Amino acid sequence: MSTVISLSDARLGDRGVITRVKPGGTDAHAAELERRLLELGLIEGARVQLLHNGLFGRDPMALQVDDMRVALRRHEAANLTVELFAEAAE
Repeated sequence: MSTVISLSDARLGDRGVITRVKPGGTDAHAAELERRLLELGLIEGARVQLLHNGLFGRDPMALQVDDMRVALRRHEAANLTVELFAEAAE
């Protein structure tokens, strides 16, 4: 059984595949955020792993996205849904 979570809820070391990129809202800000996430390689099917949490409020978070590293704010990561790999979900 697979576990699907918001990327903002991921724990250190969690690995999975992005299944949904959907910023909330319909305004220009949501469209700009979606464009930014896609430009960073955060697309459906991309493999991600949480590498590091920041000191204050666990923000920002450092992610391995396929073959690159990306820093992302937790409220931005809340717009991404991830299906965790079996070993990470246990």
